[in-house]
Amino acid sequence: MALEDLIIIGVVALIVALALGYIIKAKKSGKKCIGCPDSSTCGGACSSCSCGCQKGSAEE
Repeated sequence: MALEDLIIIGVVALIVALALGYIIKAKKSGKKCIGCPDSSTCGGACSSCSCGCQKGSAEE
């Protein structure tokens, strides 16, 4: 395996690890819909949420 391959694998692994860390941190802080700017305050029932989290809470 060439050095370039190891660098690419390392960068991809770092990106995946950072994304996973962001998701875990957001879920622990109480966000129901990660990426929605109102996810921590709307509780999944707001009509301004464009990500569709209000649909998920209505079905539950």
